[in-house]
Amino acid sequence: MAVQQFVPDEFDIPAGTRNERFVIEPLRLEHNESDYDAWTSSREHIKATPGFVGDETWVDLDLSLEDNADAIARHEKDFRSRNGFAYTVLDGVSLAVIGSVYLYPPRRDEYDADVRSWVRADRADLDKPLHDLVRAWLAESWPFGRPEYAAR
Repeated sequence: MAVQQFVPDEFDIPAGTRNERFVIEPLRLEHNESDYDAWTSSREHIKATPGFVGDETWVDLDLSLEDNADAIARHEKDFRSRNGFAYTVLDGVSLAVIGSVYLYPPRRDEYDADVRSWVRADRADLDKPLHDLVRAWLAESWPFGRPEYAAR
């Protein structure tokens, strides 16, 4: 059985997107401390976010800052190999990490991508505006015709 590529070789991976509220850029090790703070302070909120409900994976793990760096390194490797794309979400003014966006191969056959996003619990009001920006970005900049991205 042939393995299907997630994105075509000729596709230029977007460096991110932005608007007045958000800067979305590839997740990198330089984000480790602020990323760690964002998700460890927001576990229950993330678990209640559409797309993560019932997902008992990384959200519940008791990871150290070093473990988080290892996870970011794996996301960076996925990005380089074009097997998945993790982006950090920064506040458009302060540039503080306020969430993440993940684009990975689909978990279900009827879709061509699995897309998820979350924001910090103390920025929960930004979940829907982030979702709207990511939906527009998917339509404008990505080759997916049927992404699975839980409605808000």
